[in-house]
Amino acid sequence: MRLGGRNQLSGLSCRMLQAAGIDRRTVGDIAELSICREVAFRATHRGSDRLEAVLAAAEELLSQEANYDFVVAFLEDVQNLVSHRIQTLCSAGEITARLGPRCAVCLSALTDFWASVANWCARAGIALESSEKIVSVQNDQLRQLVWTASRTLPDGSMLGLAEAVLYEKAGGAPIPGYGHIAAAMKIAGQG
Repeated sequence: MRLGGRNQLSGLSCRMLQAAGIDRRTVGDIAELSICREVAFRATHRGSDRLEAVLAAAEELLSQEANYDFVVAFLEDVQNLVSHRIQTLCSAGEITARLGPRCAVCLSALTDFWASVANWCARAGIALESSEKIVSVQNDQLRQLVWTASRTLPDGSMLGLAEAVLYEKAGGAPIPGYGHIAAAMKIAGQG
């Protein structure tokens, strides 16, 4: 699926903005992947009354294969955000407790992917930096960008897009496609 660029917001973006309570006019002229970041950033803040609506919209959108890449990008942003264990954001447990079955399968696939990246980095001798630098960022726009583009591992080290690209280029398996949702739900007795 090709995600829309500037001035080409699809129904996906509009649906997620609506669920997050964000007026389309307030986000300006941004790309759809930026919409994922914006919605994830706002919905995961403690005290947000929109988290359940946003996750329900993501679950609904996952009923169609054409929406998969968009929703996975959003869920990855959510997962990256909460990995930093920042007090003003929800915890990973708070997120997983609210997921529908399709979103849960996708989040599990993302967890597995990033665990594989971390394991590969350890085996390849790639030193990871601490996430302290990005967690202390004060500018909201910069926070949104760097917090969703990287994740903090339990030991405090940070994985980012660069490590994921290196992992895939070295032959690591990419994030599974849409077909794994139905298979995983069938195994779990939900499909």
